[in-house]
Amino acid sequence: MGIKGLQGFVAGVCPDACRTIDLREMAEKHRIDHPDFPPVIVVDAMSCVRQWYTSESWVCGGQWREYLANLEDFIKAFTAAGIKLVFYFDGVVEDKKRDEWIKRRLQNTKEIARIFQFIKTHRKQPGRGMFVIPSALPTFTRFALKSLGQKTVCTLQEADCEVAAYGLQHNCMGILGQDSDYLIYNTCPYFSIEKLRLDRLVTVMYSREELCRVLGLSLAHLPLFACLLGNDVVPESMLEGFWHKCLVTSPHKNNSYNRRTNILLAVANYISKIPCSYSSLKRLEEMLPLGSDKTLLYRGVESYLLPGQQSPWIPPDLTNCQTFSLQQQTALCQDKEIFQLAKEQHIRSENYTIFNILSNGEIECSNSLEDDCDREIPGQALIYRPARQHIYSVLLESGKGGAYPLVKEWFVYFGNPLQQPELIQPIQPSVPGGTPNLKTLWFAKGPDMEKQRYSTFLACFHLQDWMEELQALEAPVAAFCCLLAYLMMQVSSLSLEDLNAFVAVILCLKGKTAAQLAGLQLAQVDPRAVHLVAVFVRGLTTLLMANSTCGFPFRMDDLMPWEMIDGKLFQEKYQLSHRGCSMEDLLEGNESLYATFQNLKSLICKVCLARKRTIQSRPRGNTFIRGTQQREFNPRFRQTHGSSFGPPYRNQMRGFQWRNPQPQGKK
Repeated sequence: MGIKGLQGFVAGVCPDACRTIDLREMAEKHRIDHPDFPPVIVVDAMSCVRQWYTSESWVCGGQWREYLANLEDFIKAFTAAGIKLVFYFDGVVEDKKRDEWIKRRLQNTKEIARIFQFIKTHRKQPGRGMFVIPSALPTFTRFALKSLGQKTVCTLQEADCEVAAYGLQHNCMGILGQDSDYLIYNTCPYFSIEKLRLDRLVTVMYSREELCRVLGLSLAHLPLFACLLGNDVVPESMLEGFWHKCLVTSPHKNNSYNRRTNILLAVANYISKIPCSYSSLKRLEEMLPLGSDKTLLYRGVESYLLPGQQSPWIPPDLTNCQTFSLQQQTALCQDKEIFQLAKEQHIRSENYTIFNILSNGEIECSNSLEDDCDREIPGQALIYRPARQHIYSVLLESGKGGAYPLVKEWFVYFGNPLQQPELIQPIQPSVPGGTPNLKTLWFAKGPDMEKQRYSTFLACFHLQDWMEELQALEAPVAAFCCLLAYLMMQVSSLSLEDLNAFVAVILCLKGKTAAQLAGLQLAQVDPRAVHLVAVFVRGLTTLLMANSTCGFPFRMDDLMPWEMIDGKLFQEKYQLSHRGCSMEDLLEGNESLYATFQNLKSLICKVCLARKRTIQSRPRGNTFIRGTQQREFNPRFRQTHGSSFGPPYRNQMRGFQWRNPQPQGKK
């Protein structure tokens, strides 16, 4: 989260702390000064994804091949300068950050509602001022960077702490990101991703020493300074009275500054006047309204200490650097071999979410670009929940009496206030011959075991009877068919036109370059097509989870969006399909695709028919959903203990009235 207002303070009040630097020159100097340490920049990837996504189109669901090319260009620019990159991603949402995570998710929901209203009104993508990253972009960025040969790390705790520690321990040239916490950690230099000019490898370096000079503090003061301004450990709400006291006594108050800037200066002035000792910290803890937890300040200061570091505010014998050693003792998974492998794969960014489930039985999913006014398509969180329940069952050994531990889900969807996690019951899938245990799936060898892994994967999506047909397809196409068949079975409003559009995309995508896709022009944007791509991409993350659980029957590279989907291309195919165009037009006149198109459609229709789901034609033409109000929440969406797969969602919102009806188009 960083410290509110600190980045702006540095830019506005401490311009000398913002030095424009040439990374090539800095790398050369690093080689001379540290001949045993090649120049390495550690990248806080989560604060960079917005900058990396430079494709003009973002609302249609992701220009994935363009994005992959962007990442490749980014890496090449640093490689050409002899600079190695190490990428870090958040692997957990820590309990201390949950409230902030929820707050941001609820805010994102409002922003997404405004985006859909804009699309319905103007039939085009909003300006960059309303930009949100495509659904699941951080997840697939991890796998993209791995596929491009980069060292990619998924963290076991807060990413900024691990980034700062890596930078210090490996004598890195610097940290690239956009998080003011890097001004507080006593680590290597901090470079701005927002100010980076990739063509010249020039950016801004923020100086902790210059910040300290302006504030009248030392580097040792900065962790306490951060805590007294409010951070992930010490909430701002506890500090208002303290800030008022500091403002009253501060000699630096300046009416030309905003209140936050004056608070920063006043808090720094206060800290500079007290002895740098543990007893001073204890007196502050007594003075502040910290409630029942009087150790908040102590824990806040300690959170900025990297391995091997000490602070004058904390006695050496009390320093307790954050470690991961206790996690195994409290984990849901008590098998050390499985736990260790899951942990190692998690750190290396090789699996997806399963370590979080095995360690603490908790999982979260952020916002997707879903239209809360569309009453026919339930939230992706609910669409894929039955599959997740089967995955949880495979992943978690049943306890005494065959009972499974419940999994805590924090998933964003309409009607979920996120006040507490939903407790989800694992449900055993129908695997031919019975569900193998996790140790067998992960460690056993041989062709029979490969079949078992594939069969278990399919059973998570109720497709175990179609193994022979799916295995005959190329791996990305087989995975695509798994996902599309599952979607068609689960959401009864999906039509033959939707099916045609999806199948046409994967076939036409194969021969297209990133540049060709970038040049594709759309006359208009359809909001339902935007929604469908977001649902599909979230389905790909469900495939990743099932694949990780079942011992990797697929290569992870075969489950990536750039193999299956493109936002603009889907818009084009969707609109053509719903206008009733011919198969020839849909497939761009490529006769070599006609038979494959019919075969894939036929397979998916047969799979659905076997489960009594007939896919019908429902052409929509240019009809858009124009509602401005959100749908009412249907409690039936919150079923968490259903047995096996429920029937497809059949317009479950029908009959519910719009909340607070307003005239059409009114904001």
